[in-house]
Amino acid sequence: MSLVLYDKRKRIAYITLNRPDALNALDDGLNAELWSVWSDFDKDDSVDVAILTGSGTAFCSGADLKTWLPKMEKATMGDIRKNVKSGIAGGITRGQHRITKPVIAAVNGYAIGGGFELALACDIRIASENARFGVFEVRYGLHQGDGGLVRLVAIAGMAVALELTLTGRGVNAEEALHMGLVSRVVPQDELMAVAEQYAEMILANSQTAVRSAKETIIDVVGRTIDDALRIETINSYSCLGDFSEARGRLEAFNSRT
Repeated sequence: MSLVLYDKRKRIAYITLNRPDALNALDDGLNAELWSVWSDFDKDDSVDVAILTGSGTAFCSGADLKTWLPKMEKATMGDIRKNVKSGIAGGITRGQHRITKPVIAAVNGYAIGGGFELALACDIRIASENARFGVFEVRYGLHQGDGGLVRLVAIAGMAVALELTLTGRGVNAEEALHMGLVSRVVPQDELMAVAEQYAEMILANSQTAVRSAKETIIDVVGRTIDDALRIETINSYSCLGDFSEARGRLEAFNSRT
C-alpha cells in the first residue's frame, strides 16, 4: 500500500497522507515517499497547485515517536546536521520549502506536533470542523524543530506562539481561526470542495505572478525594511518578463467591459 496517494487533475495535485491506522504519523517510509512527491510536483508543468490532506480521522499526528525517538536517541551531531537539509514531511518543512507553487492544506482532523508544523508549512490552511491543532512536542521532552516555531511566530505572532508552545494545549478549528492559524473553517463534507475553490482562484491568476509573489514573501521575512522593499520591487517588475502575458490578460479584461 502506498503511504502517499498522489493524483493530478485539472492542474491540481492531490496529495494524501495514507497511514490512517497510525493517524498519518511521519515515519521514514512516509517521509521518503513524500520527498519524491514534492519533487515531482515542483517539476511537473501540468500542475500548478497542490492540495494536501490526510486519510481517515487525522491530517497528520506528527513524527512517528515509535521510530523517531529511538533514532534520535542514537543520533550523533553529524546525523543532526544532516537532518538540517531534509526536515520532515518530505522536506516541505525544510529542504524543499522553496517550492514556489502554492500548497493548500485541507486539515481534516488532528494536526498535532510535527503535523501542525506540516500544516504551517503550507501556504493556505482550510480546516474542517473536526480539525484539532497542538504543539504536543513539549509533552514529550522537546519542542518544534522543523519550522514550527519560525512559522508559528510569523503566522500568528509571538504571543500565540508562546502560549501554544509553552502550554502544549490543543485548540479546535474555531479557536485556530480566531488565532489566524487557518483561513476558513468548514463542515467536514465540504472541506475538499472549498480547498478546490481556493485552488481554482489561484489557477485563475498568472502563475508567473503567483510563484514570484510566494518566493518574494518567503524572501522578505526577517529582512530590514529597505532590503524587503528592494526585493519586492525587483521581483514584482521582473516577473512581467516580455509583458506578453500581462498584455493578453489586460486585453481579455477590456474585451469584457
